[in-house]
Amino acid sequence: MKFCRLAIALMLLGPAAIAQEFDKNVSTARSSYASGNLHDSRFAMEQMLRDLDMAIGKEILKLLPVKLGNLNYNEKEDDVTGSGTYIGLYVNRNFGTEAKRGAIEIINNSPLITSLNAILSMPVIGGMVRDENQKIIRVQGYKSILNKAADSETGKTDYDLQIPMNNTLVTVRLKDSNEAEITSAANTIPLAKIVQLAQ
Repeated sequence: MKFCRLAIALMLLGPAAIAQEFDKNVSTARSSYASGNLHDSRFAMEQMLRDLDMAIGKEILKLLPVKLGNLNYNEKEDDVTGSGTYIGLYVNRNFGTEAKRGAIEIINNSPLITSLNAILSMPVIGGMVRDENQKIIRVQGYKSILNKAADSETGKTDYDLQIPMNNTLVTVRLKDSNEAEITSAANTIPLAKIVQLAQ
């Protein structure tokens, strides 16, 4: 019964964004539950959650910038998936060309959240794990981990910025970049709106 209430509540959250497939899964979940077929009821609800993750992911894509620094986004490479289960939502947007690339990746319920939060909340652990290529910074008020990877052969430096927000991880990547450039790019992302949708 708890699952049926959850399904109904989720259905009411965004009827315009949820396709007919969602309504079909609600009907299947109800009828399967009423007939005692809990396995099929669970499967239909997992499908509903996957559909919701997809709808939320598409809304998040609309919030993402079309430029990361001076790199334009590659519309054909936008990726949204939803598992409806453990990981949940995954959103990815790529920027630039082979010469210089960037990306924004959003994962809900990321397995990395716990370890990142431990590094950020306990300076002793963070001090033991970090090296000169890792730094804790703030982006829009969120504690974040900035990772630097220098290639001695090419002389280029790549940056990853991991921003854990509750149960959502936003990662910004820039190849052949510098700290100021990735920090500036990350500040163009509406993090508060993203975390509100992803929750």
